[in-house]
Amino acid sequence: MILYLDKNYEDSINQAAKVILGGGLVALPTETVYGLGANALDADAVCRIFEAKGRPQDNPIIVHVNGMTMAQQIAQFTDKAKKLADVFWPGPISLVMEAVELPSVVTAGLSTVGVRMPDCDAALSLISAAGVPIAAPSANKSGSPSPTSAAHVQSDLGEQILVLDAGECSIGVESTVIDMTSEPPMILRPGAVTRQMIEEIIGKVDHAEAFAQTKEEAPTSPGMKYRHYAPKAAVTVIEGNHISVAESVKYLYDKDIKAGEKPLVMASRENKKYYGLRDLVVTGSLHSPEQAAKVLYTLLRAADDNGYTSIYFEALPKVGIGFAVMNRIYKAAAYNIVKV
Repeated sequence: MILYLDKNYEDSINQAAKVILGGGLVALPTETVYGLGANALDADAVCRIFEAKGRPQDNPIIVHVNGMTMAQQIAQFTDKAKKLADVFWPGPISLVMEAVELPSVVTAGLSTVGVRMPDCDAALSLISAAGVPIAAPSANKSGSPSPTSAAHVQSDLGEQILVLDAGECSIGVESTVIDMTSEPPMILRPGAVTRQMIEEIIGKVDHAEAFAQTKEEAPTSPGMKYRHYAPKAAVTVIEGNHISVAESVKYLYDKDIKAGEKPLVMASRENKKYYGLRDLVVTGSLHSPEQAAKVLYTLLRAADDNGYTSIYFEALPKVGIGFAVMNRIYKAAAYNIVKV
């Protein structure tokens, strides 16, 4: 069931809070993607998240809070973690810290937990109304493109999940995740808060390999171990000089057509002119990766809805949030990359 937050806002929030406190699940909006939320202090409720998503049990869940008071009840803040929270909360950054008295199902048996304060009035209102931290991974079937609208959630999880609809997410890719238990801190998943932005606050940080498949057995962050963000269509990422990329994409596209497949090109606004009448959607401008981030998952989902069997994705510059976009599309492609 979808509750539209432009009508009877307070009643809808209170109804959702009762579901959370009763051990149920609520899909809640954030600025990044929609999350599937449960009371983080209730192990049985959190287990229902794994069941609904088909999520591997060794994949930890980020916990959402409404401020520092709640955050410090579930995690041990270092001085650097406090500095980042002071600057970037509320916002799209999750801090991995030593956990305090959380069910092991939330942390996947690790001693650490990822915590963030979302920059979304509806999410913060729900957390405050429930009075408990909310564990919330993306509100989709595990491995599929993350949801950036209430309709995406309902398409994946059905009408039995209560969804708070606050419209489309403003950012469109998941939060930056940074491990504050290591020295220097380690970015585990890129997002809208970039390495440069973080280093301006706390100095040097390391970055986990963002563009190669990890062999880590116990992931410390969502999105590290498993194939993620993937449509049913086979995705191939093409990298290189834009003219060489276009020629390669056209060759592969035409080869698919001859084989009876239904291919799709995803290219920048600047490069769409190279593809003639071939099926194409624009990911955004090479100079505006924010637009590509906002529409990425919607485009991947639409490709499936329209029956495309293969997607050829023109690589974007790995600059700003473009770094996070390319991290996601590499995973959606299962690291199927052609460099020309």
